[in-house]
Amino acid sequence: MIRTAVFPVAGLGTRMLPATKAIPKEMLPVVDKPIIQYAFEEARAAGIEHFIFVTGRGKTVIEDHFDRAYELDDALLKKDKMAELQSVAAWLPAPGELSYTRQQEPLGLGHAVWCARHLVGDQPFAVILVDDLIMSEVPCLKQMVEAHAETGGNIVAVEEVPREHTNRYGVLDPAGDDGRLVGVRGLVEKPDPAKAPSRLAVIGRYILLPEVFEHLELHQTGAGGEIQLTDAMARMIGRQPFHGLRFAGQRFDCGSRMGYLEAIIACASAREDLRAGMRTILERYR
Repeated sequence: MIRTAVFPVAGLGTRMLPATKAIPKEMLPVVDKPIIQYAFEEARAAGIEHFIFVTGRGKTVIEDHFDRAYELDDALLKKDKMAELQSVAAWLPAPGELSYTRQQEPLGLGHAVWCARHLVGDQPFAVILVDDLIMSEVPCLKQMVEAHAETGGNIVAVEEVPREHTNRYGVLDPAGDDGRLVGVRGLVEKPDPAKAPSRLAVIGRYILLPEVFEHLELHQTGAGGEIQLTDAMARMIGRQPFHGLRFAGQRFDCGSRMGYLEAIIACASAREDLRAGMRTILERYR
């Protein structure tokens, strides 16, 4: 079973400026929960017991969000606001389930994951990129954990993107595809659309074997002059099983303005207490 998940949350969130000048992008609200809480709840539903946040300067508010606020709890209790108290306290992780480490330099996603190596230890683990909010009947990471139980090895979540967008993602060079699981012959980071081996893009969910740290340890730079997780994963192909999973669900890129706005609309529309009001508002602006 996969019991540990790494959340790389040290980025500056420049695509969402000026909102992220003083507030971490991971704390931007989608309806009434910050983006990072959706990722945390997805991980917990997949059986994750140890949550590792790789943070940076200015991210202490994330730690505060996952901690008890005794003054707030007491004020809500005294005012008999039990629903509000439940909303801020019931979902909190148990003591010792969270760990934090710092990525002291912005050297890339691979470097951020490498920073968590001592906390992960010698076990398979998940990586969750918080920007990708995924709505699905079965949580995306749970689908991946179940697939990992079948295949072992490394698994990445994939979806087809327009060919002109392949230069935004790591892209699979597939070797066999049953419609759900895709064999992986190679991985290319942000390929030119004319040279992309497929349109199957890796999105922000991974299950990796700890051997990936041996490759990240080399600190070899790739696209953008950064230490790329995709490059380290590519070096593992052929040594352990490696698959892409076509997950069931819808992904929203909350690191972009339009993706973030769509996530708010989708999450509000999925809730019985907000659905009618959201439809009324949208109709008003047609």
